[in-house]
Parts: sequence; C-alpha cells; structure tokens
Amino acid sequence: MDNNEYVIESTEENVRIDKLMSTLLADVSRAQIQNWIKSGLVKVNGKEVKANHRCQTGQKVIWEEPEAEMIKIEPEDLSLDIIYEDEDLMVVNKRKGMVVHPAIGHYSETLVNGLLFHTQQLSTINGELRPGIIHRIDRDTSGLLMVAKNDQAHQELAKQLQEKKVKRSYLALVHGAIPHEYGTIEAPIGRNPKDRQSMAVVSNGKEAVTHFEVIERVNQKFTLVRCELETGRTHQIRVHMKYIGFPIVGDPKYGQRKTIKEDGQALHAQELGFEHPRTKEWFHFKVDPPESFNKYLAKARETY
Repeated sequence: MDNNEYVIESTEENVRIDKLMSTLLADVSRAQIQNWIKSGLVKVNGKEVKANHRCQTGQKVIWEEPEAEMIKIEPEDLSLDIIYEDEDLMVVNKRKGMVVHPAIGHYSETLVNGLLFHTQQLSTINGELRPGIIHRIDRDTSGLLMVAKNDQAHQELAKQLQEKKVKRSYLALVHGAIPHEYGTIEAPIGRNPKDRQSMAVVSNGKEAVTHFEVIERVNQKFTLVRCELETGRTHQIRVHMKYIGFPIVGDPKYGQRKTIKEDGQALHAQELGFEHPRTKEWFHFKVDPPESFNKYLAKARETY
C-alpha cells in the first residue's frame, strides 16, 4: 500500500475525515488537513469530500501533499559531529533531539540541513528532501548513521542493509531486571491498529529481529542492554523491548508512565559496521553515549 493511501477500518466508522487524517499524519495539524481537503488534495473512493465527511468502513482515502518545490531546504551550520568522511560516504554521530531529514513540520535544523551546509556531494536516490540519507534513527535517539555522498555508494550501502550485512548495535536502559543474559526477539512489526501514530507487534507486520545482551542490572529495577538489529523496522527496539515487558526508560510513546524524567528514550546507536562500497574494507565505528544517557543511568543507580 502506498504511503498516501489508506483503507478505513471498522473502528474508524463515522469518524470525521479531517480528524482521521490528522491522526494518520501526526505532524500535520487539523487546520492544514482541512486546507488540503478544500484544495481537493484528499479524495474518498476517488471523490472530493468536505472536512465533515463521516468515514465508512472499507472506504479508500487517497491524499496528495502540497508540491515539494514550495519547500526550500536551506543549508544550516549545525556543527555536525562527523566521525569519518571520504569521497564516498560519511559517518555522523547524530545528537539527541535532531530530526534526520525534513518532513511535514520539520523543515529546518535537521541532519540534512547540516549535511547541505557541510557538502554539496550527496546522493540523490532518496530525492531532494533526503539527500544522502540511507537509513534513519529516531529524533530522540542519538548515535551513528551512514551518509552516502554519491548514488553508487548509496546503492551499495542500501544493499548491505537489505541483506542484513550492516552491524548496528545500540545501548538501551530498560525498566525491569531481565532474568537471562542473552535473547532474540522475533516478532513482526506494523502500524498499531489501535493507534495509527505508533507501531506494534502485529500478525501481519514485517519481519523484525532484535538480539540483546545484558550488560548490567541496576538495583534490580533497571537493566542496561546492548541490542543488535538484524532488521531495521520503524521504532524496532522500542517496540520489541516493550513487547517482552522491559520498555525503554524515558520513552514517551512506548514506555511506562512512571519513569525517570530526563529527555526522551534512553537509546543510543553506539556501534556501526559495514563494508566500504569502493574499497570493500570492513569499517567499524563506536561512540560513547551522550551526557543525557549517562544522566539516566546515574539516576537509576542513585535514586532508586
């Protein structure tokens, strides 16, 4: 199914179309959605509707976003932490709180804005809004990302991701004392049918595999783990750790209501390994977690 196409479910029967759309598109306001509807950018079963249209089960909603050329992505000096760079690629240590690429509601201060300031050599495969971007990590997850500087490097690195040859290891602080030292979570992930703004383990989801290893149990109330991704689904580690009953500390979407208060989820992309697209040499990078992660760990050790 295309990203701009949605079939209304029984639980959404009789919901106003503008309300449904603002739920599906979390970064778009209801007022913006209403303007899209007035402009004819939203159709239900192929026909234009009004904002107060009541949804019926099985109806197909198709929408178009405003023309991309109206959005100009400006280079910004964001003092990126570039760990490695050559003629083909970069490895960047993304800081916590930074969105990877421009999207509705986020057109400045993204990683892409910073990349455009740093270099004009970026791959074009993912379009004007995502130059150089091969894979992503969440806004409030810190750590390592590959960036392609030409299309050939992009294609090769993307192929390695698809073939599960890229090593991606994360540090996470979770609620609860995990009783075993190692584990593998194999559970398919897809859109949460009860909350379209989040992901969940669902029977018809895409394959998702996460391996984990316990590093430290903290006061029998928290566990510091290393998670290694075999697949790369949206919010995969966050969803999988919640699924097995050990949600990530500070996670506003999948975590516990009663948690250590700091700054978003305690999740850090610590290690990244891949084969260089040109030289075929194996590259491996590792970066320490940011101060915000260390504060979470300190609070877990001292306060509880």
